Amino acid sequence: MEIRIFRQDDFEEIITLWERCELLRPWNDPEMDIERKMNHDPDLFLVAEVGGEIVGSLMGGYDGHRGAAYYLGVHPEFRGRGIANALLSRLEKKLIARGCPKINIQVREDNDVVIGMYERLGYEQQDVINLGRRLIEDEEY
Repeated sequence: MEIRIFRQDDFEEIITLWERCELLRPWNDPEMDIERKMNHDPDLFLVAEVGGEIVGSLMGGYDGHRGAAYYLGVHPEFRGRGIANALLSRLEKKLIARGCPKINIQVREDNDVVIGMYERLGYEQQDVINLGRRLIEDEEY
């Protein structure tokens, strides 16, 4: 397995991966999300390849105060091989190198499998309420 930075020619393969991983939501335009990422810290957008096929992705961010991880997905046929752990570890190292003291990850409340995976990797549920507000509507849903 190779972990590398996203390249523009990965575009369609990444969106297909996200579809397989059920990461897409009607209110998020994946093409726009990728374009936005390419304009801000593109070196924190990681992909995992096996035999030339993209089997995992992780989009990271850092705002100078906290790091974040989004779009962590591993192709269903490649799960259980440590790919998610490797992607997270690589992102954490990149964030530490930037002086980032903490990383936050958002997971839907009913996604017990993913919550369990993060907890096994040392992430803890925290007593916070996540609030959000959409500033730009990408498409009607």
